[in-house]
Amino acid sequence: MTPRNHRLPHPARAAAEEPSAGEPPSAGDVPSVYGVSRAGDVPSGEEGPSACEALSGRGQQGAGRGFLAGEAPSAQEPHPAGDASSAEVGPSGRSVPSGQTAAAGRQGPPAHEASRGRAVAARNEKAEARAQAEAPRVLVLRALGLGDLLTAVPALRALRRAHPGHELVLAAPAWLADAVRATGCADRHLHLGGPGRDVPAHIPWPWPAPRLAVDLHGDGPLSRAPLAALAPARLIACAPGPDAPPGTGAPDPEHARTHERVRWCRLLARHGIPADPGDLRIRAPVRPSPAPGAVVVHPGADAAARRWPADRFAEVARALTARHERVVLTHGPGERALAARVAARAGLPDDALPADPAGLPFDDLAALVAGARAVLVGDTGIAHLASALGTPSVVLFGPVAPALWGPPPHARHRALWRPGPGDGLRPGDPHGTRPDARLLRLTVADVLDACAALPPPTHRPGPGGAAPAPAPVPTPVPEPPGPG
Repeated sequence: MTPRNHRLPHPARAAAEEPSAGEPPSAGDVPSVYGVSRAGDVPSGEEGPSACEALSGRGQQGAGRGFLAGEAPSAQEPHPAGDASSAEVGPSGRSVPSGQTAAAGRQGPPAHEASRGRAVAARNEKAEARAQAEAPRVLVLRALGLGDLLTAVPALRALRRAHPGHELVLAAPAWLADAVRATGCADRHLHLGGPGRDVPAHIPWPWPAPRLAVDLHGDGPLSRAPLAALAPARLIACAPGPDAPPGTGAPDPEHARTHERVRWCRLLARHGIPADPGDLRIRAPVRPSPAPGAVVVHPGADAAARRWPADRFAEVARALTARHERVVLTHGPGERALAARVAARAGLPDDALPADPAGLPFDDLAALVAGARAVLVGDTGIAHLASALGTPSVVLFGPVAPALWGPPPHARHRALWRPGPGDGLRPGDPHGTRPDARLLRLTVADVLDACAALPPPTHRPGPGGAAPAPAPVPTPVPEPPGPG
């Protein structure tokens, strides 16, 4: 069944293609599970209606649910049907429900003219649908988490710049819809995702073969295969294939030892597409923060290996409160009990937690992070959101080095890691079921010292919302090695 395309609001394409403030590479993020499914989204991997969203045009932002209990929605609610604000006003001053003729005795057009108008509109719709179906498209596979999406922003922007006449379709999980829209990097969001972090076995592609397919999902044949099955005119992937252009088929020996943002930019550079790994910033949301100036503490992570003990988070939160900092907690689905335990042990008020047990919708979360004094988080998606919005952060690492997934090397970010002698860049299992030994070496004093060393935010949101990102500083991509 062909997916129905929805026209959804997102930053205009011109605004999305403006360079965002960038920092040099050598830091990034880890797969995140943070996100809340929104109305109209389709479960990952499901084909059929609502499985693809068109992200063109401006429009109002979706109404948020508010961070604190009892807070008013951040966007204006629609008027109920039949309300005077949604009615026309007739000549007598009485309101007439929308859809009815306001002027008394007004006659509509003759039946033959109305029929002709409907026929013209139907022809125009068919022509538009035909033009959309025949439009050249670039398909990008990145069906992972929030952090994975945000570390792919520089590569996605490079692909848009290199293919201005093409429609960029991003295959990513449905629950990331709001985050995909916020990046402004895609024209369409194809809802896709296997169980957990599995590679999707099939991509429900309803159009002619893509002009270009790009594998930003993985570096092996499993993620290359579903793209190759669509018979694109060109395929870019880490895994070599018989269709690779001369000089690009040999694997990059530095791929596994390079920061996540940099390695995908290197992949594109090997195929003649220049990319700037420092182009990671996204625009701050227009809506105001529900807790401006607060320190945001996110104790969760999708794996225990990257989850610092709750008692230590509570000690830090208590100490920050004693320093007259306002502390609020965030959590993802299934992490409410963890966040509540931290809040209780830190002695935080009830309104330090999101009102919704499922956590904050992405738009509210982004507004909170954009207006925060700082973010304290483990190696998960919220850390990358802080980097993308330019918010000071302290990020705690364990099984994987910050050189691969840490924040940009900037004074506003502190990446804490305590490796042992002989530890490499990936000394532990990032999806392990027990806290990593390197993570447990981090003390409460380490974290408090890092928080104290953070500079103040470069901007604070005013009544109308957070300021946009400043202009970027271009970061050159390291020269890829030659073939072989």
